[in-house]
Amino acid sequence: MSDERYPELDPSRMHLQWFAPEDEGKTEDPSEYKLRKAREEGRVAKSQDLTGAIGLLLPVLALAVFAPWMLSTLSNMLRWFLSVAVQIDPSTDMALLGSQFLKYFSQLVLPVAIVAVVSALFGNILQVGFLFTTKPLKPDIKKIIPKIGQYLKKTVFSGEGLFNLAKSLFKITIIVVIAYLNIIAEIPKLSRLFSATVWSSTILVCSIALRIIIQVAILMLALAIPDYLYQRHLFKKNLKMTKQEVKEEHKMFEGDPKVKSRLRERMREILSKNMAINVPKADVVVTNPTHFAVAIEYNPQLSAVPTVSAKGQDEVALRIRALAKEHGVPVVENRPLARALYAAVEVGDPVPEDYYQAIANVLAQVAKIDKKLADKLASMSA
Repeated sequence: MSDERYPELDPSRMHLQWFAPEDEGKTEDPSEYKLRKAREEGRVAKSQDLTGAIGLLLPVLALAVFAPWMLSTLSNMLRWFLSVAVQIDPSTDMALLGSQFLKYFSQLVLPVAIVAVVSALFGNILQVGFLFTTKPLKPDIKKIIPKIGQYLKKTVFSGEGLFNLAKSLFKITIIVVIAYLNIIAEIPKLSRLFSATVWSSTILVCSIALRIIIQVAILMLALAIPDYLYQRHLFKKNLKMTKQEVKEEHKMFEGDPKVKSRLRERMREILSKNMAINVPKADVVVTNPTHFAVAIEYNPQLSAVPTVSAKGQDEVALRIRALAKEHGVPVVENRPLARALYAAVEVGDPVPEDYYQAIANVLAQVAKIDKKLADKLASMSA
């Protein structure tokens, strides 16, 4: 089948790359962005066995708890319908019959149905948290294209395929063994059923079946835990990235000039608003002396070069000087340097290389009286 709208469906255009391993060259762990994107698309690590085991165990336990009440409700329903069978006309009293049927039906079904729904939700939330997305439901023409090589590799000739096969065989074995042991243990009672009443026979068979289901559900729940851990490992393995993908993602977030510009602009806004916090952390304030003030901070752990943590003109400059004096930050008068830094450097930006010598002289001057700054400069030279 081929279609001009979907050239990828043309058999003549199929190539051997479709049968190549999907994880070829993927050696890097998935990034937080890729994990978040996969979650938004509905791709998460989840064990269907764990969901199924919880969805089986809780409703069966609810059925065992509500069984006496359900039998009583069923008895009342039969008694009511039999009592009115010869008294009402179905052609005229259909509304009454329908309302009574819905009443008894809801009483019989709703308790177990509610527990089943809650257990299914709980099984999923327990594994992936609260997640709602419709993206997996969107049609994708690419999923229709048969990738036989990848399918066989994943389902048959892979660790995942062998694990799923062994898991299925083991579950069947467990069910058979549990059923066998329970039935063998009740053989003496089962052999006397020919002389027992219908009610006692029904009770015995139902109790054996219920016990088998509960035991199987508990064991399946225990086996689902390592399966969930394996699915998490497999999920992260499938999301592994190539070195090129890591570079592209890094470039997308940190190498894009527009992104860098927005980040710098945002950082400047934050630093400007937090002048009262940044000035006390500065190592020196260079002034004009009254018209300009530039606070310079040098933190070898955050940046290899000094940065401008605050700057201002006129009233803002006076405010920076006041904050510096209030918190014991040295204030150095250097008119050319203050003017140049105010004009050339934005808040949060590193000091340009052209001003390294001037800044070094200022810091050296301050370091003679400031032991903390002297230690910073010593660590830089080391």
